[in-house]
Amino acid sequence: MRSEEGGGKPDAAVVRDALGVGVAVGLSGFAFGVTSAGSGLTVLQTCALSLLVFTGASQFALVGALAGGGNPLAAAAGAFFLGVRNAFYGLRLSQLLALPRAVRPFAAQWVIDETTAVALAQPTRRGVRIGFTVTGLSLYVLWNLTTLLGAVGAEAIGDTDAWGLDAAGPAVFLALLAPMLKTTTERAVAGVAVLLGLGLLPVLPAGVPVLVAALAAPAGLYVEGRRASKAAGRMKADNDAPREDR
Repeated sequence: MRSEEGGGKPDAAVVRDALGVGVAVGLSGFAFGVTSAGSGLTVLQTCALSLLVFTGASQFALVGALAGGGNPLAAAAGAFFLGVRNAFYGLRLSQLLALPRAVRPFAAQWVIDETTAVALAQPTRRGVRIGFTVTGLSLYVLWNLTTLLGAVGAEAIGDTDAWGLDAAGPAVFLALLAPMLKTTTERAVAGVAVLLGLGLLPVLPAGVPVLVAALAAPAGLYVEGRRASKAAGRMKADNDAPREDR
């Protein structure tokens, strides 16, 4: 069956792509469960984070900061600011999905990197809705299931640092983010954020470097705005300058 709008991908292809993302990323919930339990959270607290927060990078940031001995408030603040990006995703997806008002609060829970990436890749509204729904449902179910398995099996795993499981979440996030950095400004902002985050790790409490690294985004927007203003000024000056008639 094809999408009802012309030029769309077959529904089966959209479902296949969405399931591929949902399953691949959902399995990393196991790493979160193990890492969270290893940082001192109970199985109930770990599962509650996945059920209610459901944004992997923020969850890993929170438990990582706690495991490093960081202040709980600073850890929560860092996780919050990482999750703020989902609000901007929601602004775009709300236009593309055009869901009924009664459904929007439930759909908001699934507005994350993966569902946004799959939805934005679809050329039609039908494809956007299928991609968003299938990715969100498969990822939510699998992420929470593997979180539970990871938290319960943390004692059998042993030292999570030795396995390197704490790096699984950030690795998935970076793999999704990298293809989106298409302009020089975007790459520069990402590079500055990485330098700030890593450079401040030895001198600031756990969780705080993430907050400081987030300042790279408004700084990049400011520089880009100044550059655009100067370009517009030069263009206006060229247009207003008298020209010799030929």
